Amino acid sequence: MFKHDSLNYKAVIYAAIMVSLMWLGYLFQHIGLLEGCSGAIIPLVPAGLKGVIFSPFLHGNLEHIFGNSVPMFVLIFLLFQFYPIIAKKVFFLGWFLSGFLVWLLPPIDILTGNFNYVCIIGASGIVYVLAFFIFFSGVFRWNMKLLTISMLVALYYGGLIWGMMPEELFSTLAAPSRISWQSHLSGGVIGILMAFIFRNIGDKKKKFIWEFPNYYSEKDDKLWQDYKEAHPEDFEELPYRKKENIWDRLDELRRNDSPENH
Repeated sequence: MFKHDSLNYKAVIYAAIMVSLMWLGYLFQHIGLLEGCSGAIIPLVPAGLKGVIFSPFLHGNLEHIFGNSVPMFVLIFLLFQFYPIIAKKVFFLGWFLSGFLVWLLPPIDILTGNFNYVCIIGASGIVYVLAFFIFFSGVFRWNMKLLTISMLVALYYGGLIWGMMPEELFSTLAAPSRISWQSHLSGGVIGILMAFIFRNIGDKKKKFIWEFPNYYSEKDDKLWQDYKEAHPEDFEELPYRKKENIWDRLDELRRNDSPENH
């Protein structure tokens, strides 16, 4: 944590709530309360629209939910810790807009051109929204503190960018990939757009007074200050211009104002 930043406990609570709801949804699946495509996004199918809200709470297996839980907790915490003013807008808009965009994208197999009507579940779309928002917000604002957070996100989650492309492009699969690159791509795009839209809200780059082109202060001139410190005798008795007294020039002014000078 940065020196002057205090821990925002709400950020921890919000992150814990979201991850807990994800595990609760997985529990409902495990005990059979939710089956098949119930609660999933089904692209271009009206019944699949409800998945925009419910799909982040559903996961295919333990590996799937574990893979989303850790980045979800970390990224929600970073969002509410460093962007508290806009955190809720970013989170919920990112959630709904990315899910709706996934629903709008036709599920086309890029190799065969066939339509694959699949059920899309998981919270990875929101993970991509948050990761791309946090990274690009630091870049757009050019704030050193936020840029540091951006670099940390890029370091730990930089590999996410490969998930935005179909897995079939990089390997030969015996069966169609179960990874929804559409969710990842939608999340990344929405995250970047919101980082740009909200770039002027909250923390941004601070411009110090010495960054202005016409600024000069003797106190900031190190060479001058060093000289004054090394040669104090030069500043003991500085010559000053004597203040002019108008009464000392009264006779001169009278002569200049006499009739013969007109």
